[in-house]
Amino acid sequence: MDEKEHLIEINNAAKGIIVDISKESVHWSKRCIYRIPPCVTDLNKKVYTPQMVSLGPYHHGTRNLSAMEEHKHRALSHFLKRSDKPFCSFVHALTPAVQDLRDAYDNLDSEWQDDQKFLKLIITDGCFVLEILRTTTATTTTAMSTAATTQTDHNPHDYASNDPIFSNHGKLYFVPYLKRDMLMLENQLPMRVFEELVSVQNDDFFKEGKLKKRIIEFFSQPVSETEQFDNCLHMLDLYRRSLLGKEPQPEEKKKRRRINRGGDEIIRSATELTEAGIRIEKSKTRSLRDISFHGGVLKLPLIMVDDALESLYLNLIAFERFHVGAGNDITSYIFFVDNIIDSAQDVSLLHSCRIIQNALGSDKMVANLFNSLSRDITLDPESRLNEVHQHVTDYCQKTWHKWRANLKHNYFTNPWASLSVIAAIVLFALTIIQTAYSVLSYVNPSS
Repeated sequence: MDEKEHLIEINNAAKGIIVDISKESVHWSKRCIYRIPPCVTDLNKKVYTPQMVSLGPYHHGTRNLSAMEEHKHRALSHFLKRSDKPFCSFVHALTPAVQDLRDAYDNLDSEWQDDQKFLKLIITDGCFVLEILRTTTATTTTAMSTAATTQTDHNPHDYASNDPIFSNHGKLYFVPYLKRDMLMLENQLPMRVFEELVSVQNDDFFKEGKLKKRIIEFFSQPVSETEQFDNCLHMLDLYRRSLLGKEPQPEEKKKRRRINRGGDEIIRSATELTEAGIRIEKSKTRSLRDISFHGGVLKLPLIMVDDALESLYLNLIAFERFHVGAGNDITSYIFFVDNIIDSAQDVSLLHSCRIIQNALGSDKMVANLFNSLSRDITLDPESRLNEVHQHVTDYCQKTWHKWRANLKHNYFTNPWASLSVIAAIVLFALTIIQTAYSVLSYVNPSS
């Protein structure tokens, strides 16, 4: 086939494709769980790959995760027994939505086109997650009654007290790893799966819209009774929204937008900001949106830094990168915080301001962590943090603040330098006084 025939073939094939914008929009709107490409995972594969449990089709059948399958089926048995409903009841409830649930996954393998196989997987995995929530998100009353049980008794959740996963032992030694795996982008189940399972089971523990509240509590996030999380896509999306808090009003967002002046101005480190006269304080809430700068005071929310933070934030950044419409709030936050953390000294300063609680190790490890999180990301010029960024930069660029920062950085970095500056000022003052007396005595000798 010559080049001309080849071009004609391509042209005819293109004509046969009918482009329907509305259908394309619906198609892309269903996607919310993504395979992360090698260009991202190659930098740090471990943070994107589950280590203990697979949820959904992407990592199902992985050899090092197969040990958890036994516990999944035991959880399913307990779930069905407690609900007093057969497995087919849950299959029937999810069958009308099976295609939409499948469409939620990007680049799904052909083996999951089998409806029965796909439904069996997501129902089993969904029941496992609900049983984990049930056995770990306990009330004070449940905790007290659990403490009162003996080693031979069954705990209040109808699992054996020595169950390796669904017991106090499992809560202590296994659940922290499960939490990390449950917040990985490739390891998600659509929120609709949990909602349908809870609806059919009709369990008091999840009644009255408590499902999302239970999930947020499970991940140790504070949640307001009045706060609503509508249209959440999966657990990672729900957790992301709990970190951000309430969405600003549209008119407020419009007022916050500013034209980016080149985008090449980097905000100074926390140490340099304090040297320029900026005071750093803790925000009133833990919302990552609660960052403000007024009157020389920069307010930042409290953040707990532990072993799970790297995996959590990199998966949140990946979700914002691949899901159109998710927003850029987490990515912008990481970019902003990385700019003010350059060294262990900055971490120590933020810790003294009660901004950082360090459960990771040394301050240097925390600084390295934030520096690695911000790799290949930028600040969205439309984000609210861009305005804060510009206000802080403008404040530092004012002549008096630049002089103050330079003076403090060069002459007040240690006590001996400070004493030298003070001594020089005193000596200069005494010299002025002596000169003044000499001039006066010459002008008016009699006095």
